Amino acid sequence: MTFQLYDTARRAIVPFEPGDDVLMYTCGITPYDATHLGHANTFIAYDVLQRHLIDKGHQVTCVRNVTDVDDPLFAKARELGVHYLDLAAAEEARFERDMVALNALPVASTPRASSAIPDIRGFIGMVLDAGFAYEAGGSVYFDVSKFDSFGSLSHYSESEMIELARERGGQVDDPNKRHPLDFVLWHPSAPDEPSWDTMWGAGRPGWHIECSALALRELGTTIDLHGGGADLIFPHHECERAQSEAATGELFVTHWMHAALISMDGHKMSKSRGNLVFVDKLRETYDPMAIRLGLIEHHYRTEWEWDDGLIDRNVERLTAWRSAADGAPGDVIDDVRRLLDDDLDTPGAVAAIDAAAASGERTRDAAALLGVELR
Repeated sequence: MTFQLYDTARRAIVPFEPGDDVLMYTCGITPYDATHLGHANTFIAYDVLQRHLIDKGHQVTCVRNVTDVDDPLFAKARELGVHYLDLAAAEEARFERDMVALNALPVASTPRASSAIPDIRGFIGMVLDAGFAYEAGGSVYFDVSKFDSFGSLSHYSESEMIELARERGGQVDDPNKRHPLDFVLWHPSAPDEPSWDTMWGAGRPGWHIECSALALRELGTTIDLHGGGADLIFPHHECERAQSEAATGELFVTHWMHAALISMDGHKMSKSRGNLVFVDKLRETYDPMAIRLGLIEHHYRTEWEWDDGLIDRNVERLTAWRSAADGAPGDVIDDVRRLLDDDLDTPGAVAAIDAAAASGERTRDAAALLGVELR
């Protein structure tokens, strides 16, 4: 069966048929707090994708950046009275421990935005030279009026994009902008923020340009698959796509994949709201494989609500799977492969292994395709 995967830009489940070597870029964390379940849900979805591609015979090069030059990190470091890079290093290490515990495969690289300032300066120069950016008020902005297909990833109307940009730090009322949706490539730093010299003045990069520069540096002009949480579709990925294609003149991403968000108490999990479940706290009580199962029992594109019984019922599921780990031979591994070919149907795969465990069929190999260790 051909591997079918939903593409955000095309708004359809389509064949995903990359070459032998698959280039992936996943937007990583801004490391100013612990990994919450929403983070884990996104990165475990991409981990299942990597495992499935490897099982199908591909070699996968996955880059997952670390956004260590960003407003929330600076604000938290200011609040704690620590250097922003010290805070970033500590939280990045905690995130990596959570990913190891959840049995996520190592990624090819985890480059930091702070490592890419020369690349970012060069990238902004490319965008300016191509005529897609302008300088104003000490900042450099991308000119969305010059990029005809702006909005074709998210498919939002201009009014919807303006409202989302307003909610997500887009500074739509900045008087230096020619259009409310123009976005910052470079801007002056606050007095207590890091600053680098450029021909446009001292300052720091905007958020979106960091990922474009890192993706080009680490993977080249065109990526097979790019993704992150669904909240990144706009403005982050829309802006990334625009500036990357403006700079290189080439297609930036062949396939866009986004993971749905998790809710708690009726609202999306977010650090600003504080309605979070932290992975490291769950790990103090529960087997990490039960936590992983609690995530993948939901489809990656389906929003869902945290409930207090989630992990307990998956502790029971894990026990059943382990009891049948080395049971009688059966066909469940073929069933799981077929289900993963259908837009990564992990709920179906979990149900298939549940049925195999109930009948005493061997579950170990099928569980491994989902990254669940039955030790």
